[in-house]
Amino acid sequence: MEQFKDNIYKLIVETSTNLPPDVRRALARTIETEKPDSQSGLALQTIAINVDMACDTLAPICQDTGMLTFEIHCPVGANQIIMKRKILEAIADATKNGKLRPNSVNSLTGKNSGNNLGEGTPVVHFEQWERDEVDVRLLLKGGGCENKNIQYSLPAELPNLGRADRSLEGVRKAIMHAVFQAQGQGCSVGAIGVGIGGDRTSGYTLAKRQLFRSLDDVNSNPDLAKLEARILEDANKLGIGTMGFGGRATLIGCKIGAYNRLPASFFVSVAYDCWAFRRLGVVLDASTGAIKRWLYKDETPTVKMAKSGGLPITGREVSLTTPLSEAQVRSLKVGDVVLLNGEMHMGRDMIHHHLMTHDSPVDLNGAALYHCGPVALKENAKWVMGAAGPTTSIREEPYQGDIIKKFGIRAVIGKGGMGAKTLAALKDFGAVYLNAIGGAAQFYTKCITEVTGVDFLEEFGVPEAMWHITVKDFPAIVTMDAHGNSLHADVEKASAAELKKFAEVPA
Repeated sequence: MEQFKDNIYKLIVETSTNLPPDVRRALARTIETEKPDSQSGLALQTIAINVDMACDTLAPICQDTGMLTFEIHCPVGANQIIMKRKILEAIADATKNGKLRPNSVNSLTGKNSGNNLGEGTPVVHFEQWERDEVDVRLLLKGGGCENKNIQYSLPAELPNLGRADRSLEGVRKAIMHAVFQAQGQGCSVGAIGVGIGGDRTSGYTLAKRQLFRSLDDVNSNPDLAKLEARILEDANKLGIGTMGFGGRATLIGCKIGAYNRLPASFFVSVAYDCWAFRRLGVVLDASTGAIKRWLYKDETPTVKMAKSGGLPITGREVSLTTPLSEAQVRSLKVGDVVLLNGEMHMGRDMIHHHLMTHDSPVDLNGAALYHCGPVALKENAKWVMGAAGPTTSIREEPYQGDIIKKFGIRAVIGKGGMGAKTLAALKDFGAVYLNAIGGAAQFYTKCITEVTGVDFLEEFGVPEAMWHITVKDFPAIVTMDAHGNSLHADVEKASAAELKKFAEVPA
């Protein structure tokens, strides 16, 4: 199979940079349903531009290229040892070339392997079949949406929904709660895979495998087909919207499978995936590894998703240049669109933990701190950003308020919002939370004019290092202001009220 490695590399690059047609169609339908001048509408326009940019430049759609999960069917007698070795080589090459972010971290030492390889990564499932071809399917699922996976053990008492029994009605309640709890932190609009039954491990595996189904297919089980359609309809009535900004669309897909279970157990496992639903496949010749055909693709040429090459400027945007003053920040309110200019600093999980007990290597007074773990490459002795969208901010909730107080930070940028402790710190110390559009890695990369430096690269690795950048007209929406207001809290409260309406089956 002399062509096997090269074609696995092509599969990885295509999956990372180009959304499949079924996902594009679902996003296009969502864009048509949302009000264009709403916050969700603005987010969807950004998403459309980003999808086009990633496809045009063969660059990652989202900087979090996620956990690589392969599902492979191969003929009896195929050498799976060699196939896996070639897969690992292709992954290392794709990481080196900036098509994947180095995402494999040793759980004991915190050390990033730098090549996406390590104990347990990637995930590769082989299964034999009686065909003379190799079917390889790849799912790239990022950490933000992976963190919104959830598993229920029925019967259970669910907030706003009451008792969920061991029945399809109980399953329905569990799935609705799963969508609600994700809010915008998993980069909605999202898609969910659901596994009913199995044990705790196989249930999650089944849920994730549902994400390998096309969004356009119809479940062969009529009861599950009916439930999938109902969940999709009802979830979009919750008002969570794109990025959790509120809106008419929250899900673009719901796929459900069922396994037998133990008498004592009834698990409902939900795998949440973001709008950047990166899943493709190839069928390879079993003897040469040549591509016979692509999966999840059709013959329709890829068309542009965005109606224009940039976001429409209304004149109502607030242009700010760092360092920011307290007066500037306190003049902002929830809903304002800000265009940031000047120096910004990237810092996420490891940086926040470090800053709690150490000084910062740079002056953060009046600064903007961006929750981002980029794809970064060194070219001609200079660092350049290959993808630089926001990461989920809620992980920094235990630290953020203290760090704002300690260093005088005026703006925190991320996605999905933060909690009560951070909201209180914004009010007390005069800071603001700016929500960038999750997954829009190429869009935001184009706002970066220079990488001015990096700290803690050797200690923490590329995604967790503290990068220093200069930006021009970097757009974000104020969703938590210095007056105690939070769009995220408001949407969660409103969607909880809507969720209560689905507590019982309509008569």
